[in-house]
Amino acid sequence: MDPSVRDALFDQESLARLSVVADTDPSVVVDDFTDPSALSALSGAEALLTGWGCPPLTAEALDLMPRLRTVVHAAGSVKQHITGACWERGLTVASAAGANARPVAEYTVAAILFAGKRVLAARETYRRERARVNAMDVIGSGGNHGRTVGVVGASRIGRRVIELLRPHDLRVLLYDPYVDEAEATRLGVVAVSLDTLVRSSDVVTVHAPELSETRHLFDRDRLALLRDGATFINTARGSLVDTAALTDELVSGRLDAVLDVTEPEVLPPASPLYDLPNVLLTPHIAGSLGNELARMTHAALDELERYGRGLPYADPVRGEALSRTA
Repeated sequence: MDPSVRDALFDQESLARLSVVADTDPSVVVDDFTDPSALSALSGAEALLTGWGCPPLTAEALDLMPRLRTVVHAAGSVKQHITGACWERGLTVASAAGANARPVAEYTVAAILFAGKRVLAARETYRRERARVNAMDVIGSGGNHGRTVGVVGASRIGRRVIELLRPHDLRVLLYDPYVDEAEATRLGVVAVSLDTLVRSSDVVTVHAPELSETRHLFDRDRLALLRDGATFINTARGSLVDTAALTDELVSGRLDAVLDVTEPEVLPPASPLYDLPNVLLTPHIAGSLGNELARMTHAALDELERYGRGLPYADPVRGEALSRTA
C-alpha cells in the first residue's frame, strides 16, 4: 500500500494487534514490488496485507513472492491489484469491502431522506430570502411518507441501503439482473426492470459495479425517463452515467442530484455542476474516511487472524464473481 495509507489505516492499537496476529515488521511498507529494499521481505511473505495504492500483483511480481499464499485487502474493491495470475497460482483473497460498504450506505440513506424533504430547494430559498419563508410552499408535495426509492444494484452497498431504509415509510424498488423475485421478496423490495424503476421512482440511487456493460447505464434516453423533480444519487462510479447528458438535465432544473463520483473523477473547473442549486457535489467522500478507517483495518485484521488459525475467510473474494462485482 501507499505509505500514507498505512499511516491513515493503522494507529498504535491496530499496529500492536497486527504484530500479535502476524509475524511481521509493521514498519515495512511496500508500494513498489521491484524496490530492492523490499525483496527480502517479499521473498519470505506468506500473506500480503494490502491497501489503497497497492501495485498490480502480476505474474512477475508474484515470482518475487514464492511463499505467498493469501492476500487480505484493508479496503473495498480488489480489482486494481488482484490479477488473473493470482487465481492461477491458487491464492486466496479477502477484503474489507463489507466494512467499507457501511459509510457509503449511510451517506446514501442520508441523501435519500434529505431529497424527500427537498433540503436543497429549502436551503436555496432561505439563502435567497434571508427572512421567514413558507415551509409548506418550499416543500410542496415533498416528504418521506410513501415515497418510492429505486435501488440500482443489489451489491453490498445496495443491500445495506435497503436494510437501512426498512424503518422508514418508503417503497423500495430494485433492479439487479442477478436477483430473482424470491430473493427480492426476502430483501423486502419489489424487483422491476431498470426502465420501470427509473420511471417509477422519486429517488434513484446507483450501486451497480463498473463493468464494460454498465458504462453509461444512465445515458441520455434513460435519464429522460426520470420523473420531473426526481433526485438522482450516484455513489458508485462516474462511468455509469453519461456526464454530459446528466449535466444538461440538471442545468434545465428538471432533476436534482447528489453526486459523490463523476466522470472525470474531478470535473473541470468550468463545470456548472459545482454551482447549480439543485446539485450536491462531493469529492468522493462516501466511502471510509476519518475514524471510519478503523473499521476497515480491524475487518482486515479479523480476516488475517482467521487465516492464521486455519479458518475460512468470513468475506472471501472469488475470482469468478469479479466479472460482475465492484
